[in-house]
Amino acid sequence: MLGLPVDAIDFRSLIRAMDVAVEKRKPFLISTPNVNFLIKSQRNETFRASMLLSDLCLADGMPLIWIAKLLRIPIRERVAGADLFGRLKSRTDKRLRVFLFGGTGDLVATVGKKLNAEQCGLECVGALNPGFGSVEELSSPDIIAQINASGADLLAVFLNAEKAQAWLLLNHFSLTVPVRAQFGATINFEAGTIRRAPPLLRSTGFEWLWRIKEEPYLWRRYWADGKALLQLLCACVLPLAIATRLPLQRAVFAIQVGHHDKRVTLSLSGNATSEQVDSLLPVVRQAAKESRAVNIDLSDLHQLDSRFFGVLMGIRTHLAREGLPLTITGVSPRLRRIFQLNRFEFLLSDG
Repeated sequence: MLGLPVDAIDFRSLIRAMDVAVEKRKPFLISTPNVNFLIKSQRNETFRASMLLSDLCLADGMPLIWIAKLLRIPIRERVAGADLFGRLKSRTDKRLRVFLFGGTGDLVATVGKKLNAEQCGLECVGALNPGFGSVEELSSPDIIAQINASGADLLAVFLNAEKAQAWLLLNHFSLTVPVRAQFGATINFEAGTIRRAPPLLRSTGFEWLWRIKEEPYLWRRYWADGKALLQLLCACVLPLAIATRLPLQRAVFAIQVGHHDKRVTLSLSGNATSEQVDSLLPVVRQAAKESRAVNIDLSDLHQLDSRFFGVLMGIRTHLAREGLPLTITGVSPRLRRIFQLNRFEFLLSDG
């Protein structure tokens, strides 16, 4: 959605996925895009990359839900980081060990003591406020070693969005804590230094007004993000919303597979829409097993939808983890325009 992968997932499935990652002790990065994330991702390639390489991206903002409805994308539930933290706390069947990283002053230490005193679903096994500094300075061997030595299941990061995502991306392979996520202002809510908006305001999309009341300096960010969002709505969302309501020309989706020495070419034809595009995945997985790069030829493609872009992102991420490139060729001016409206034109320069 508008250049970002957003997972259509509910809290139950999310927590189940986290438990599986904890059991396997494998890196599992969760990103929580909201409007601020969406706007930053349009301007900062590194920031966008942190979400493209995430294992799950949650819709942490009501405007994203509204955009999804306009574009007929099946994302209907807001899955906010603060709500996730609360649900993990309230669990009685399982307890996760958490390391709290970031915040200001002694907030993480205070919240850590509070969690352990409550005997809730989160046990704090470490808390560190590294102070101010660059992403590199906050990634020193001593800091990473302290986090890893805690034996935590969940690393909760409380830095500003850009710094948190860059830090998580930089240290992805150095950290041994399986589940990692940026929880933003959640540390303030948990410490009680800032009150969270009432549920009615959160569900109707006016949480930003409450946040400005609690933290007046935020008005500048919300003003800038609001203007940028309005531009996106006019330039991209509305044209796409109209296009999704137009009847599709009937054209059967088909894949032709061509094998070369070190590359597989997938020539697509017809309409690449929700019902068919998953059939690409087995071919790509086999190519990755054989250490072959993948080229997707769109010369004969008529139509595509948001699910097609989701599959493309999944393919790109899967190949990248194997050190293999994805290239996209045969893009007509009309299809290029669709890539641009969906904010995925950066895919066309890959490889």
